[in-house]
Amino acid sequence: MRKLNVGMIGGGFMGKAHALAYAAMPMFFWPAPAIPHRHTIVDVNEALAKEAAAKLGFENYSTDWRAVVNDPEIDVIDIVTPNNTHAEIAIAAAKAGKHIICEKPLALGAEQSKEMLEAVESAGVKHAVAFNYRRTPAVALAKKYIKEGRIGKILNFRGTYLQDWSADPNSPLSWRFQKKIAGSGTLGDIGTHVVDLARYLVGEITDVNAVTKTWIPERPLQTGSIDNLGTVRSSGADVPKGAVDVDDEVMTMVKFENGAIGSIEATRNAWGRNNFITFEIHGEKGSLFFNYERRDELQVCFADDPSDAKGFRTVYTGPATPYGEGLWPIPALGIGYGETKIIETYDFFKAIVEDTQASPNFGDGYRIEVIADGILKSAQKGEWVKIDKTQL
Repeated sequence: MRKLNVGMIGGGFMGKAHALAYAAMPMFFWPAPAIPHRHTIVDVNEALAKEAAAKLGFENYSTDWRAVVNDPEIDVIDIVTPNNTHAEIAIAAAKAGKHIICEKPLALGAEQSKEMLEAVESAGVKHAVAFNYRRTPAVALAKKYIKEGRIGKILNFRGTYLQDWSADPNSPLSWRFQKKIAGSGTLGDIGTHVVDLARYLVGEITDVNAVTKTWIPERPLQTGSIDNLGTVRSSGADVPKGAVDVDDEVMTMVKFENGAIGSIEATRNAWGRNNFITFEIHGEKGSLFFNYERRDELQVCFADDPSDAKGFRTVYTGPATPYGEGLWPIPALGIGYGETKIIETYDFFKAIVEDTQASPNFGDGYRIEVIADGILKSAQKGEWVKIDKTQL
C-alpha cells in the first residue's frame, strides 16, 4: 500500500485535528487509498516544534517551512497556519511539486486566492481547502436528497454560524481580530463555512446585500504565540489593549444562480451558542434542517408524506448514509469534529492516488473569497453587490 509523507506547517489546534485524521484514517477507511505518514512538523520555534512532534506523532520537526516544502521525501504539504501565510507557503509548495491541503479561508482575499489557484493549476498538483463541515455525514445526506430531487426545486436557504468565544470584551486580541493577519473577521473565520455549505447544497451565489458590525473595538493584547481562542481572560484598566479592525458579525441576503434566495448570518458574539452551524432549505417538495451541534441528525419533511405524519422527522446517520460504512456500525453512535477531518483526509488522499481532483479545492476556496469580498463591499456601500461571474 502506498505511503504518502506529510509535512505539516503549524502545530496548534488545527494541527491536532489534522494529525488525528492522519493517524485514524486507515482505521476507519480500510483498505486506505494510501497511508499518511506524519513525516515532519513545523512550528515557530524549536521548543514548540519539538513538543508538537512528540504530541502529534511526527517523526521529525523543524522551524523552517521552506526546507520542508523543498524536501524531496515530502509528498503532501498541510497548511494550518494563520491566514496571511497561506499564499506564500502554498505557492512555494506548488512550485516544489507537492500536493497541498490548506485550512480555510484560503487566503486574505480573492486576489491572493487566485494566485494560489493559478500556482497549483500550473504545477498540476492535487489541492484541497479544508471546509470540513460539508464532510459531516448528515450534510452529505442532505446533498444526496437534493441531488435525487427529494425536495424538488430549491426555493430558499437559511444558514447560520453562531459562536460566543469572543463575546467577552476581555478575551485577548487573537490574530483573528487583526485584518493584516486574518483578512476579515467573523466572515472569513466562520462565515465562509456557511458560504461553502450554501454553494455545495444550493448552487452558485450571484448577488449579496450585507451588513457587518464590530461590537468590541479593542481587546487586551495577547501574550505568547499561541492563539487562545478567547479562553484566557484579561481585565483591568492597566491592561494594554489593541484595536480590532475586522467584523464581529455579518448578515447577508443572497441570491443564487438557480433562482433561489436566502440569508447567511455569522457572529462570534452570541452568548450561549458554542458551534451553532445550521441550515434550513425549503424546496417545492420538501424541507431539510441541520444543526451541527446535533451532528448525527438531519431533520426532513417531504410534501408527499401522509397527512397524519406530516412535519419534520429525524433521520439518524449511520452505515446506510454517506461515509457511514467507514465510520460506526449502527446509526447515532456519535460523529465528532475529528471524524469530519478523517473523512476529509480520506477524500483528499483518494484523489491523489486516483489522479482526480479533490473537492472542495483551491477553485472553491477562490470562489468563496470572491463572494466574501463581495459581502464586505456590499456592507461598505450599503447596497446589493453582484458577484462577478467571470471570477467564478
